[in-house]
Amino acid sequence: MDGILIIDKPYGMTSHDVVNWLRKKYKQKKFGHTGTLDPNATGVLVVLCGKSCKLLQFLSDTDKEYIGQIEFGKSTSTDDIWGEVEAEKEVNLDFCFSEELQKFVGKNHQLVPKTSNKKVNGKKLMDYQREGLEVPKVYSDIEIYSMEDLGDYSFKVACSSGTYVRSICRDLALNTNNLGCMKSLRRTKVGRFTIDQAQTLEDLETQEPVLYPSIYVLDHLDKIDYQPIQDVYQGKRIRLDNLNQEVCILDAGEPIAIYEKEREGIFKSKRGLW
Repeated sequence: MDGILIIDKPYGMTSHDVVNWLRKKYKQKKFGHTGTLDPNATGVLVVLCGKSCKLLQFLSDTDKEYIGQIEFGKSTSTDDIWGEVEAEKEVNLDFCFSEELQKFVGKNHQLVPKTSNKKVNGKKLMDYQREGLEVPKVYSDIEIYSMEDLGDYSFKVACSSGTYVRSICRDLALNTNNLGCMKSLRRTKVGRFTIDQAQTLEDLETQEPVLYPSIYVLDHLDKIDYQPIQDVYQGKRIRLDNLNQEVCILDAGEPIAIYEKEREGIFKSKRGLW
């Protein structure tokens, strides 16, 4: 079983729980997910199967789309409703939600939530928090491409990888003289894959899995047909006139290797995919 499987992750399961479910269901060890979703979030989880697991290291910069909802009136330790309440405040409704959303569009220097996997000095921020230590402030450079008001303080956001919707909820509340946190989160798109393509675990109990080709998750890389192709299978250095740092080598339309630039005109093998 090789290829890309798109799962609609259910509420209450970790991303790793989904992978374990698939391993038991299909009696195959080689499954791996990209773009972790918190247990309380739902939606698109991209799962790599079989040989496609070799692509995992090349998928960190995939754009995403989410539907989130804000709850005003309180701040929490996790910037969502599942954390410990740290402060409460009467809600101020004297603002235009749609206009406030648009202020986030563009490049942002976003404060990462204290409860996150971001590391400082080799330690995750959530571990600082769990141990009762002062949590370092960490900022990420992200980009928000669009924000859409869906009503009832819900919104759709298209954004770069590394964007925290919890932080958007927290910051929008602060911008409107409120306290607030994320009430719900659903991921509706990862790269080219949308929620309409996703199968639930219940679907997979009665349906065949829909597998997409490995090349679908390599949109961000140039694709090159190289000859003699045997040099690639043997892991030899090759000559390429390419300005990008990494390229994907194809054989009969199938990705077989990722090469990286060693010096101008010379590329070396980074990962075989066959």
